[in-house]
Amino acid sequence: MNKYYSSFAEFYPFYLSQHQDKTCRVLHYIGSVLVFFVLFYSLLTARWGMLLALPIIGYGFAWVGHFVFEKNRPATFKYPLYSFMADWLMLYQALTRRKHL
Repeated sequence: MNKYYSSFAEFYPFYLSQHQDKTCRVLHYIGSVLVFFVLFYSLLTARWGMLLALPIIGYGFAWVGHFVFEKNRPATFKYPLYSFMADWLMLYQALTRRKHL
């Protein structure tokens, strides 16, 4: 991961290459969906303290996928914004059954 990515379009194929293991991808999906539900639950119920759990939920599932199943280092460490965007795009493409770019 020494290459510098100057655009999200350039980064996304690399991101997908780091998510070849199906279990890793499923763990990302689980974490992202849980983040979505916890976010909206906390907003609807005004339980603001639950918002503190969002990074733990989202990154916790993803990092287990990387360290245990994919056996690589998450791109989040070097490209946090692109990785965040790519997590949601990958989930969207999985839910809509669209092929990855």
